[in-house]
Amino acid sequence: MLEPVARKRARPVLRGRGRSNASPLPDELFFSATTRRVLRHGDFSSRDDLIDKLDTYVINHNTTAKPYRWTYDGTPLKTS
Repeated sequence: MLEPVARKRARPVLRGRGRSNASPLPDELFFSATTRRVLRHGDFSSRDDLIDKLDTYVINHNTTAKPYRWTYDGTPLKTS
């Protein structure tokens, strides 16, 4: 007879602003900016229109992109 296996519960991955002390990953920053600047208030007449606007944003972003500036200096965080 097989005995049940004790399993540990998976711990959630908490990233991003307001969820933990972890810095957001660069891809999370990119998709967050894309959502804010293109998708959130967009009015798309068709799927092709959405694709065109996303392509335009990505091409413009790639020509004017600058590296993300990390502000965390590696020192332990102070408790209040």
